[in-house]
Amino acid sequence: MIINNKKTNLKNVLIIILLLHICWPQIEQGFPPLNLVSIPTAGTLPRGTYTIEALLSKNGGFTPKLSVGFTDNFSFGVSFGIQKLMGDEELYYNKTTPEVQMKYRIYEESESMPALVYGLDTQGRGNYITEDSTAIINRYEQKAWGMYMVLSKNWSFLGNLGLHIGLCKSISENDDGDKDFNVFFGIDKEINRSFSLLIEYDSAINDNDYEFKDISFGKGKGYLNAGIRWAVSPSLMMELNFNDINQNTDAEYTNREIKIMYSESF
Repeated sequence: MIINNKKTNLKNVLIIILLLHICWPQIEQGFPPLNLVSIPTAGTLPRGTYTIEALLSKNGGFTPKLSVGFTDNFSFGVSFGIQKLMGDEELYYNKTTPEVQMKYRIYEESESMPALVYGLDTQGRGNYITEDSTAIINRYEQKAWGMYMVLSKNWSFLGNLGLHIGLCKSISENDDGDKDFNVFFGIDKEINRSFSLLIEYDSAINDNDYEFKDISFGKGKGYLNAGIRWAVSPSLMMELNFNDINQNTDAEYTNREIKIMYSESF
């Protein structure tokens, strides 16, 4: 019964998207995506552009982020996680200091070669856990990317089709004893000029082997995520995201999030 309900809900979402696709005026997206649902791409902000992003997540979670394009190849950003922002419980911060995002594109994309980006992202997903009943662990529920590199390649196929493959290494969330490299990949496909479909997979192989065996944040299956991005106007984009579709955690239902992004030049 739960499976049937999930299929029905997904079908309803797809019907709404198709109606918007047909009826709503189309606005072209201003620049390639900096991220998909969560994974980074080789996209960077154009020089003299900034983006303000707000991620609304489960349990009243709110993660604002500011990113600035200092050159066409270098972007810098900061983010700050807040939990229980909505509701009647006391709100609290993930950390007392902001997290950092940096991107530098080493190679531009060409007809034969993908773009290559080196980056740093210390913003994880979910709550920041400082201790468990058995140990001090200092990590997010889903680890931050840390140091990473990403290859991105785009093709014209009934609209843009982008492929993104990356490798990352956590630099601070290793108290669980798992210090492996991690691999992730994803695609973005334009439905039309206003809507894009996002699909990604985070293998989470740096989060499936624990020094403390009773600490568990996943089942070793990785995270399959998907989303729809809508360019509301040339400066405003919105996303509806579905996280952990394959239920790598103990959650009974897929985690749903909303992301709002506003971009402007200065």
